[in-house]
Amino acid sequence: SQAAKMKLKHDINPVLLQFINFIILLYSLITYIPWYILSGSKQAIAKAKQVKARPVNNKPGGAYRSVNSLHCLASVLYPGCDTLDKVFKYAKTKFKDKKLLGTREILKEEDEIQPSGKVFKKVILGKYTWLTYEDVYIKAVNFGNGLAVLGQQPKTNIAIFCETRAEWMIAAQACFMCNYQLVTLYATLGGPAIVHGLNETEVTTIITSKELMQTKLKEIVSQVPLLRHIITVDGKPTTWSEFPKGVIVHTMASVQAMGAKADIGNKQPSRPVPSDIAVIMYTSGSTGIPKGVMISHCNIIAGITGMAERIPNLGEKDIYIGYLPLAHVLELSAELVCLSHGCRIGYSSPQTLADQSSKIKKGSKGDVTTLKPTLMAAVPEIMDRIYKNVMNKVNEMTSFQRNLFILAYNYKMEQISKGYSTPLCDSLIFRKVRMLLGGKIRILLCGGAPLSAATQRFMNICFCCPVGQGYGLTESAGAGTITEVWDYTTGRVGAPLVCCEIKLMNWEEGGYFNTDKPYPRGEILIGGQNVTVGYYKNDARTKKDFTIDENGQRWLHTGDIGEFHQDGCLKIIDRKKDLVKLQAGEYVSLGKVEAALKNLPLVDNICVYASSFHSYVIGFVVPNQKELAELARKKGFKGTWEEICNSPEMEKEVLKVLAEAAMAANLEKFEIPVKIRLSPDPWTPETGLVTDAFKLKRKELTAYYQMDIDRMYGKNVK
Repeated sequence: SQAAKMKLKHDINPVLLQFINFIILLYSLITYIPWYILSGSKQAIAKAKQVKARPVNNKPGGAYRSVNSLHCLASVLYPGCDTLDKVFKYAKTKFKDKKLLGTREILKEEDEIQPSGKVFKKVILGKYTWLTYEDVYIKAVNFGNGLAVLGQQPKTNIAIFCETRAEWMIAAQACFMCNYQLVTLYATLGGPAIVHGLNETEVTTIITSKELMQTKLKEIVSQVPLLRHIITVDGKPTTWSEFPKGVIVHTMASVQAMGAKADIGNKQPSRPVPSDIAVIMYTSGSTGIPKGVMISHCNIIAGITGMAERIPNLGEKDIYIGYLPLAHVLELSAELVCLSHGCRIGYSSPQTLADQSSKIKKGSKGDVTTLKPTLMAAVPEIMDRIYKNVMNKVNEMTSFQRNLFILAYNYKMEQISKGYSTPLCDSLIFRKVRMLLGGKIRILLCGGAPLSAATQRFMNICFCCPVGQGYGLTESAGAGTITEVWDYTTGRVGAPLVCCEIKLMNWEEGGYFNTDKPYPRGEILIGGQNVTVGYYKNDARTKKDFTIDENGQRWLHTGDIGEFHQDGCLKIIDRKKDLVKLQAGEYVSLGKVEAALKNLPLVDNICVYASSFHSYVIGFVVPNQKELAELARKKGFKGTWEEICNSPEMEKEVLKVLAEAAMAANLEKFEIPVKIRLSPDPWTPETGLVTDAFKLKRKELTAYYQMDIDRMYGKNVK
């Protein structure tokens, strides 16, 4: 079974193991009846087995809908709240004095010199200080009015290029109220992509931070001729002389002060209607220049209505930690779900998230330890990193500790796969691991890319909470599917949300048909109110990716390949763009090969490459420094990190490990990489080789490694 494959290996004496297994069996029998009666797990097990979505008709390719919205798709969160300004006003009235947005104060900043001579900035942070719903509402009203004083007109574009923080959300709410179209750009986008986004949307005002203004905007501001106002959210920047004439720098506080004083008199501000554009979100895009997705008020509201329905007991007791980029649809949707349900949002960053994070001074507390969140969203890259770090720590334990952890891990895996819980293991064995994320997490939401079964199961076991895997795109306002909390199966993304329906369209070239047995397969099409308006100033691409059926329903063609299981849950099995036909006619799914190899301790990241002009697959690997150094030591290879990575001998050794893992994962012989290039440098969004959600940018990686590709394909493989 799948659970058996994911079990950890121990080295316990077989006789002792028999005795331990007998004790576990005895414990299970004694505790089963009281646990079954008291825990309510009877209902959870029943719910897990229920059908979650059904096709609306019996025709092949018929749309699947959630059983909770078979007759009518949900589109509004609260009656009458059909635009985002109305949603916030409703929440502000309902949760008036409750805490909403929290930020940690910086107590001390210092430079720490590393042995290599590099200087790392370290911070000591204090408690979270909070703004209530009322505070945020007033700040947003004043900011919106202040922007009007600066000349911002309704239905015109305004850009935000800023890290995830409270001021981002305040600025967004101000734009939603005044019907300004918010153009969002990732803080890690490269110069040309930022220039493209700002010029295409013809913005005259950009909201940013002092740091991003100095590091990113300074170099490109002269290439954005229409720019008139720069607003910094965190105080007055030190002015610089290279500023083009006619560009004025304001602070957010000064714009809010203008707005508070502004006499809007009887002039009724222009309120949005549901079909008005709320956000033009530039996708970081794994291919080509970023595209601006136009997302209307009703698109976002439908999306967050669907998402909120999958999170049981969502409310005022919940605390959400916000650290992913707010320019990403996953984070923006998650925070709007929280804001509309009375949850608190505490802000963080990947550099200050945990006690061990890069910017946190040793001995001081990271954000999760201080905030103790109950809800958290993560991209697979972050979860994979936690998984590898914990497993490395397990390998460093004494033999007794390691075997105890492994026994508990394997026991809990078996119990989870049957739908049971393990309170004793949770409190005795996994409590310490759970504390890495603050100790109070009740649901982990994962999106942005596929999560491996091993990592998902690890998070279930060690963090003692369900991992909700979601599937959605910027083009579907982030909404598509999310697994239910009592569904502990791995590798699936759940049933369609109540706001949308999903159908599978035949893709002949790849050999996927919605009449396939046992499961219908095909390209995933998403339909519903959450499906966005299209791409900004790009009609040709909009017509290609979006269609309207005979009933007026709008459909998004995702380019992803899925299959529906009998209970109505979707599994992503391929991607159109990732399928490459080899010279001999075999199809290789690059994503499938990467997923099989990515979780090896030796591999930090991997990109598989194939060409129709050749008969074999190659790959670029970012090796784990500690693991590769240890392998080099075992093989008697001495040298610097670069020398190890550039060594043909070490390439062969790593290839052996990859081939073993590929065979264990049942990959076909032609799918296994035959040659690789070891990369001494990691791939980060800053390098431009991966997106902000850490998805591979294949086009950029191909260009970056072109010489290596030529080398690997240049001579025949013996």
